[in-house]
Amino acid sequence: MPRATHQPRNAEVDFQGEKRSNATHASTTDPEARLYKKSPGTGATLCFMGHALRENRSGLIVQGDLTQADGHAERRTALDMIHRHPPGSALRLTLGVDRGYDAAGFVADLRNACVTPHVAQKSRHSAINGRTTRHEGYAMSIKHRKRIEEAFGWAKTVGGMAQTVYRGVERVRSRFILTMAANNLARLPRLLAH
Repeated sequence: MPRATHQPRNAEVDFQGEKRSNATHASTTDPEARLYKKSPGTGATLCFMGHALRENRSGLIVQGDLTQADGHAERRTALDMIHRHPPGSALRLTLGVDRGYDAAGFVADLRNACVTPHVAQKSRHSAINGRTTRHEGYAMSIKHRKRIEEAFGWAKTVGGMAQTVYRGVERVRSRFILTMAANNLARLPRLLAH
């Protein structure tokens, strides 16, 4: 009987005092997952990044995507989703996002796409100036931008996305988009009651 071959584990190396990175560590169960640290003071975990575009009036998710985790995936994917939005809308689009998006290149790319960047300002060296912040809509966008987290919280607690059983970007992406659609369906009865 032939002997089963197993996937090799990470090499036995003494990492004492060294930082772990995607170059030194890979998941044995899902090689497409990447180490990512959400914020300073937290540990890095192997994960993917889910992205969602939400319409402020209804609170419904209008687009979703999932990518490998890296430091620029959020901005890249936000631009991709904006470019997928159907052109010719009578209303000018605005995009309300947190401080992580406050980068000159991202703000310029949004303006080139005819999207008003309602980006929360970093305390120093912000790419957002009075040209944007003086408008009433900016304050409203900054106030409502945090509501996107409700959909992510629902996806983790009710939708089973806290630790998915699927492996690989494409399978996890499909599950994430389906979960965001289910979140919209869960919100519909409340919206229709008003």
